[in-house]
Amino acid sequence: LFRSQGQYDEISNIDFRGLAGTGPRFKLSSSEKYKFYLGSLVMLEYEKSEETFGTNINRDLRGSAYFSFSLYPTDQISVVSTTYYQPKFSEFADYRISNESRVAFKIYKNLGFVSSFTLLFDAFPPTGIPKTQYEWTNGLVYTFD
Repeated sequence: LFRSQGQYDEISNIDFRGLAGTGPRFKLSSSEKYKFYLGSLVMLEYEKSEETFGTNINRDLRGSAYFSFSLYPTDQISVVSTTYYQPKFSEFADYRISNESRVAFKIYKNLGFVSSFTLLFDAFPPTGIPKTQYEWTNGLVYTFD
């Protein structure tokens, strides 16, 4: 499995974060009602952030281990969650943990409700940025068939 990602995050003062990596992904179990996956990657990371005294550029080698599951207890309900642990290989105390979770259910025909939660923890964030950040959003979704 090869992955690449580009990211901009104004709230975290990250002008650009680029990741490229490779590693295996394992399907732990799968059925119509549930799916479980476990994966690990080795990633090259380039991060440009705005610090108090100027621009900071990091070039690091990180690991990434993740666990993901999808649950479909009924045709109207879904629960999907992925958690990542990403240590810096040269300094294991420098790590990130993130989780993205989503619950969705059908209200009526093509109308549904979605609740999403994202949690980010960075042991060494850019200066002035909290170590822990989160976002919780709720909304209605209409699908066109």
